[in-house]
Amino acid sequence: MSTKRQYIYAIGDRVAERPKAHGIFAVRNEVKDRIQQYRSQRYGIVVGINLKPNKSGAKQKFLLVKWDHLKSPTEHAQMRICPADQLQRLQSEGYGFEVE
Repeated sequence: MSTKRQYIYAIGDRVAERPKAHGIFAVRNEVKDRIQQYRSQRYGIVVGINLKPNKSGAKQKFLLVKWDHLKSPTEHAQMRICPADQLQRLQSEGYGFEVE
């Protein structure tokens, strides 16, 4: 059984954060506001690539991303990032959203 090959990122690639799930419910308005600030879609550029070993010793790829709205880059697992030009396709396939 073969698995789908992940996109290979390079420094300078335009990326987006993968869509987030929308199944979080809150009753209080202050909680809703707090959650809402983390729900916006982020876009940025890959400025570095790090390999880190996981618990079993296998190396996993982490991307250093300079987001458009932040001054300094942050590190994210490759599985949480997608190429910016593929974001719309992921959303239309229902990734992170309920599809009727």
